[in-house]
Amino acid sequence: MSHAESVTPVHQAVQAPLPANHLVDTLLPVRPALVDRGSAVRGRPGMVDELLSGPDAVAAVLSRRQGLVRGSNLVLAGAKDLLAELTAAGVAPELVVYLGSALPAADLPAGTELLLFVLPEPPEPGTAGIPADATWAGFREVAAGLTATSTALFVESSAIANWHAAHTHCPRCGTPTDVESGGWVRRCPADKSEHFPRTDPAIIVTVVGPDGRLLLGGGGPVDARNYSTLAGFVEPGESLEEAVVREIQEEVGVRVTACQYLGSQSWPFPASLMLGFTAVTEDTQATPDGVEVTRARWFSREELQEAVLSGEITISTRLSIARSLIEHWYGGRIQDLAGA
Repeated sequence: MSHAESVTPVHQAVQAPLPANHLVDTLLPVRPALVDRGSAVRGRPGMVDELLSGPDAVAAVLSRRQGLVRGSNLVLAGAKDLLAELTAAGVAPELVVYLGSALPAADLPAGTELLLFVLPEPPEPGTAGIPADATWAGFREVAAGLTATSTALFVESSAIANWHAAHTHCPRCGTPTDVESGGWVRRCPADKSEHFPRTDPAIIVTVVGPDGRLLLGGGGPVDARNYSTLAGFVEPGESLEEAVVREIQEEVGVRVTACQYLGSQSWPFPASLMLGFTAVTEDTQATPDGVEVTRARWFSREELQEAVLSGEITISTRLSIARSLIEHWYGGRIQDLAGA
């Protein structure tokens, strides 16, 4: 698979000055949770209906994988009033999910109850209770400018909405399933089986050769300029380390001799969790498989910085875990073309 971009700003995780290819407990520090997802309470029957009938719960809105955004924030509207206006306009949510309650680290009053409305169609701003100054946007379009709380809510909302969209029927018997536990369980009414949200683990790796050079690759046209870390999904029965060794061997024919976990980031578009590693190899030649990877290239630190500044290549954006892994190897911040 091609590398996936992360969903939380990570450029702040790389602090200068740092020794090149330094090792820490995790590359990406563990930040305080912003939302209590309420796993102990969301299974109570009628909980969502109670929140919808009360005055205090607020709701985020998603439609066709786009969120409702205003400035640097995901729009959070009064759930009761918004539901009434959407219903009156004929665009009632096809799914309502309990997201949880705001924790003290969030930029919301602690305890604020949070819901998600998933709409079949996105109403025009200024209609159906949608604020006129709001816009519909995909996460990639706005991630760089969102607050930490809005990022967390957008990610959680997208992950659960994507799961529901792909798991409408029982995998055992094909019967349409019912939504339970505030949107976190689907139950088959025929065989009573329960089905829970899933996440697909994927490893993403910086490969360092015996001379300290970094191996980057890319897919698509062989003359394309974009290069990034190598990545792939973990297969059933594999450990993460086994997946690192297998994917690097399959994609570029390089044998990994050791690897170390550095950190992770969620990318629920539709359902991935990117697990970042750095790895070492004694090999100096890389052979792209021609399918997942069509080009591969070794870079010294000086060569990589020069290639980026000259526009010869592009590398992953600062929102991606791939960029943080590359800068971890580099030992500091890599300057982008035009000072980006």
